[in-house]
Amino acid sequence: MGSSGVGSGNLHSVFVYGSLLADDVVRVLLKRVPESSSAVLNNYHRFSIKGRVYPAIFPVLNKTVTGKVLLGITDPELHILDVFEDVEYKRTTVDVSLLDNADKLQAQAYVWADKNDPNLYGDWDFQEWQGVHMKDFLKMTTSFVEELELPESKARVATYESFYQKNGDNTTPTS
Repeated sequence: MGSSGVGSGNLHSVFVYGSLLADDVVRVLLKRVPESSSAVLNNYHRFSIKGRVYPAIFPVLNKTVTGKVLLGITDPELHILDVFEDVEYKRTTVDVSLLDNADKLQAQAYVWADKNDPNLYGDWDFQEWQGVHMKDFLKMTTSFVEELELPESKARVATYESFYQKNGDNTTPTS
């Protein structure tokens, strides 16, 4: 973690549970893969979102979300994640349990902002996403990072929508 925090202020822990579980996606966004630890977030559920290939989490009593905590995230990296997650999510402090040593840790997590969204349903499956959507999602993420470096960059949702419209794939599996 040493050099990653030089000159960047605070270091953060971020609980990830969807596309950011893939090291390749994180590498495109942050230009590195931070140290991480497997973790569980209690009293939340990971939903699929109708019309999207990425998931949402939302508080649901007696449910759990398995993911991982990215450690040593710098302020500039946290800003990149904030922009990537866009207005659909609200960054929230949560308590997670690390799986390797049962320690509890406070981390930032991106929680779906619209608690009444009728498009949330079922469960989101990372392995299915890897097999069906990861390749295109990596291309979209690369486009997002390229746009981010421009003076008038688009938000991630706009990049996502234009990428999938241009490539003729606006649907996601309903299972």
